Amino acid sequence: MPASRFLPSPSSRSSVVDALRAAGCVFAEDEADLLLDAARTPDELTALVDRRAAGLPLELVLGWAEFRGLRVTVEPGVFVPRRRTEFLVEQALAQAPDARVVVDLCCGSGAVAAALADALGPVELHAADIDPAAVRCARRNLAGAGGRVHTGDLFEALPAALRGRIDILAANVPYVPTGEVGLLPAEARDHEPLTALDGGADGLDIARRVAAEAPHWLAPGGCLLTETSERQAPAALEAFTEAGLTSRLAASEELYAQVVIGVA
Repeated sequence: MPASRFLPSPSSRSSVVDALRAAGCVFAEDEADLLLDAARTPDELTALVDRRAAGLPLELVLGWAEFRGLRVTVEPGVFVPRRRTEFLVEQALAQAPDARVVVDLCCGSGAVAAALADALGPVELHAADIDPAAVRCARRNLAGAGGRVHTGDLFEALPAALRGRIDILAANVPYVPTGEVGLLPAEARDHEPLTALDGGADGLDIARRVAAEAPHWLAPGGCLLTETSERQAPAALEAFTEAGLTSRLAASEELYAQVVIGVA
């Protein structure tokens, strides 16, 4: 039989909140509730709180992140999906609501692919990442949707049979300029892979590579979407246009998100 969950006392919750506040957690009350819900014993609760107080991202402490209503498994060494990336998913669905072939490049945990499959229903679903840890994690998250996850560098990882067939190509590429990686919050800088953060000198090296190759892989009317910063958006749009895509920028003030969309 599974172990029964212990019922913490109000004083336990108060102690957890105090410990998280002392560690600088801005949303200490919300995080305390999640940790209390996850713990099965007092000792396990102590271990979870200690890991969070030591600076481990909450999602890695819990083993999951919420993304567009889904619980996405995350593991140490894998990029944690950001809430702002939900905007990329929304834009993909608006652009291609009847998509049948979906690819998630630089997939990390596979959160984007999982959310697209959840919204679209049965699709031919592929994801790829250069990091084996991310691939293992994505395979867990996409197994229920029948997704195939490939290891390799961008398009080199994909089956050749996908060329000219992709309706949605989501590429949440790294876009932090190399010189600014050290300025990131410690949760990202110390616990997420550099390959998921560093986008080269101006942050757009990977975005340019994806844009240049995308027209060979997209179906007629298929779309490429990638996230970028407000400062980088004009150069990213230029890269999409130079690749032969009909390009536009979508922005969300609420999520502080910028998504470049290119249509074949």
